[in-house]
Amino acid sequence: MYKLAKFIYYKLMGWKLVGEFPQIDKCVVIVVPHTSNVDFFLGLLVRRVLNEEFNYVGKKSLFKWPWGWYFRRMGGMPIDRSKSNNFVAACAELIKNSKKIHLTLAPEGTRKKVTEWKTGFYYIAKTANVPIVMVAFDYGRKEVKISSPYLTTDDKDADFKGYKSFFKGVKGKVPENSD
Repeated sequence: MYKLAKFIYYKLMGWKLVGEFPQIDKCVVIVVPHTSNVDFFLGLLVRRVLNEEFNYVGKKSLFKWPWGWYFRRMGGMPIDRSKSNNFVAACAELIKNSKKIHLTLAPEGTRKKVTEWKTGFYYIAKTANVPIVMVAFDYGRKEVKISSPYLTTDDKDADFKGYKSFFKGVKGKVPENSD
């Protein structure tokens, strides 16, 4: 699958990778922009190209028959959005109890255009004491850009300013929904 994924990604699609995924066992991966369902399939292809496993959380209803087995096989973990639960604490605990996990989240929280990101990814990484790795799906340049790992600091505003600068100018599949 690795060679086939590379052939599809590089030769058929004409995309490139900028940066390398860090050799770390645990992190929170943020992917921006998330403007289309196509992002999920691009992510699956990129994980094969990188030969890395990535995990993600999704609404519980995605993990029911007939597709639940597929989403779990692709690294998915269901969450129940209907109950008021502590999502940040649950995800941080999941990371702490895992030997290896690259928990992937979309800070926008939707495929629509947003002005502010959700902050859960930041507090999950901070609580679990793991770095954040940024990944940009840039459909305009046909590239996936990967950052070095960054640990959170006590200055959330400065951290977010750095995160946002990494994604500046990146165009999603639906460009009008990109920042």
